[in-house]
Amino acid sequence: MNVLLTSVGRRAYMVKYFKEALQGKGRVFVSNSDDKTVAFYYADQSVISPLIYDEAYIPFLLDYCQTNRIDVLISLFDIDLMVLAKHKEAFAAIGTRVIVSDPGVIEVCNDKWKTYQYLKERGFHVPKTYLTLSKVMLALECGELQYPIVVKPRFGCGSIALSIAEDEMGLLYYYSRNTRAVSRTYLKYESAAEDEKIIYQECLNGQEYGVDLINDLNGTPRSVIAKKKIAMRAGETDIAELVDEPALAAEAKRLAALTGHIANMDTDWFMVNGVPYILEMNARFGGGYPFSHMGGCNLPQAIVNWCSGKDIDDACLTAEVGTVGFKELYLTKI
Repeated sequence: MNVLLTSVGRRAYMVKYFKEALQGKGRVFVSNSDDKTVAFYYADQSVISPLIYDEAYIPFLLDYCQTNRIDVLISLFDIDLMVLAKHKEAFAAIGTRVIVSDPGVIEVCNDKWKTYQYLKERGFHVPKTYLTLSKVMLALECGELQYPIVVKPRFGCGSIALSIAEDEMGLLYYYSRNTRAVSRTYLKYESAAEDEKIIYQECLNGQEYGVDLINDLNGTPRSVIAKKKIAMRAGETDIAELVDEPALAAEAKRLAALTGHIANMDTDWFMVNGVPYILEMNARFGGGYPFSHMGGCNLPQAIVNWCSGKDIDDACLTAEVGTVGFKELYLTKI
């Protein structure tokens, strides 16, 4: 079995996980829009691809998959997901299975305003969220909302153009600055179709958690793994502890069943006075997955098994509560 990880970026560890899962019975290929990633060093084969929104991107991947007999394709980047989801059948026609959720699920996850609407309509606790600056000002005026306020891209990932406004001066400044920032980054592609490119959220006061929602390739829930975030860096979890939070797990399981997503969904939550609030959903492996993997969960192995027509024991998709992990910075000489 040959596996291709697209938009591999900094996820070199995913290359290692899939090589271990294949146990020498296949190869791991990677693609990225540039070669400035150590993942190219660990992969069996690597290639520089066109940019995701280039009209040559999908034809390039189709040709590459057919030439290299790629059996399974997995993207590690939000912006890639919708493009691939819309072309799953074209890949299936050449024998490549794309592990990605349906376009409707991707749309809800990638558009943070639609995320808020989807969750609120289904009874999840969510932070107060606003789409326009005028509605934020009105909410502040009538006492519905107070500072601080989170100002972030409507289509975003990590901590790109995310700010916290402590007062009106900060709110107006971050609205202007973050709008410009969106236009200068890859976030501009998904944002192009919408007039409002920034959303505003109530700043919750509580403990932050990351939760992996794991479904099988038919969208059936198999496991949820909660991690208490102890330290963050550049929008990703640096230190985390695997925990058992029943209220959080119950809501996460309910969400997994509702979305019917494929494989992993990386989600962000806050516990406020014992009540779980959900902020974001990302329909892919997230930066917090290594903590789940370290605790004993092996989703790459499960994906390899499922794509081979084999099931996986539930123990393979669980992780040991109490495990604490630290991400380490070190140099790799190429």
